[in-house]
Amino acid sequence: MSANPTPFEILQTLFPYLKAAAGYANKIQSAIAILPEKEDVDNPFAAALTDADLSIQALIEVALLGTYPEIRFYGEEYEQSRNTKYFRSLELGPQDDYLITLDPIDGTRFYMDKYPNYQIILGILNADDFEAVIAVSPAYGVFDYALRGQGLMRGQLNDGLDGAVPHRMEKTDQPILLGTRMGGFASHLQKRHSIIDVLKDYSKETRIPNVNGLFFGELSGAVIRLGKFIDGGALAFLAREAGYIVTTLDGQTPPPLKDCTNYCLPGLVMAATSEMHRDILAAAKVTPYPTER
Repeated sequence: MSANPTPFEILQTLFPYLKAAAGYANKIQSAIAILPEKEDVDNPFAAALTDADLSIQALIEVALLGTYPEIRFYGEEYEQSRNTKYFRSLELGPQDDYLITLDPIDGTRFYMDKYPNYQIILGILNADDFEAVIAVSPAYGVFDYALRGQGLMRGQLNDGLDGAVPHRMEKTDQPILLGTRMGGFASHLQKRHSIIDVLKDYSKETRIPNVNGLFFGELSGAVIRLGKFIDGGALAFLAREAGYIVTTLDGQTPPPLKDCTNYCLPGLVMAATSEMHRDILAAAKVTPYPTER
C-alpha cells in the first residue's frame, strides 16, 4: 500500500470491510445484544451501545492496522477497544497527516429498536476540513460518499465505489429535524415549517428520520447542537456536498477542524433553501440552547 495514500485510495481499501460490516450489522439486528449504556452521557441516543458498535469498530481497526499501520485513527468506542493502543495517534494531526474517524453504528438507538435508518460513518479528516466521508446504510444496501469539493455520490453496496453516481438533495419541502436538546427552536419555526423534534417525537412504535434523512428525501433541514467529527460533522460535510446550505448557528462558515476541541464542531444548520436557512438563524437568535461539549 502507498505510504501516502489519497483519500480515495483509503476509501477503496476500506470499502470491502465496510461492506462486510454492513452485512454483519444487517444480519444480527433482529437479535442484537444490547450492552449497558455508556456512563456520564446525558444524551439517550449517544449513550446506547450494542455488540455491533464494538465489533464493527474492531473490524475497521484491524483493516487499518494491517494496511496503513501508521495512520491516525479515532473511533467512537476507543475507550473500550483493545486496539486503541496500537495506533500512532488518536489526535487530529498537521495538514495532510490524515485522521480516520469512525462511528460504527450511527443511530444506535434506531438500530436497537429495529429501525432501518442507521448507518456506518467513516471520515478522513485533514487539519482544515474533511477530505472525505462515506456513510453506509446497511438496511437499504446503499452508501453515500463525497470527496472534498467533488459532490455527493451514491452507490449500491454490491456495485462498489466505481458504480456510484452523483446524488443531490431530493426535496426542499420536507420537515426540519431538531437534534437532541434543540427542541426550543420548534416554537419559532413551526408556523412556516414542519418540525420533527428527535427527543419529543422518537418512539419505538413509529419511525422518524434521523439526520441521514437529508439524503433520502425525508428531511429538508436539520439543526444539531454539536457537530461531532464522527457523526454530525461528517453528515454536515455530506450535506454540503449534496447542495445544502451548511453553517454554524450564527450563520458563519464552520471553523477549521484544527480550531475545534473534543473532536467537535459547534452547533450546525443544514438547510435546503435560503429561506429555511434564514428562518433557522432567526430562531437561533432568540432561543437559548446548550453549547457545552
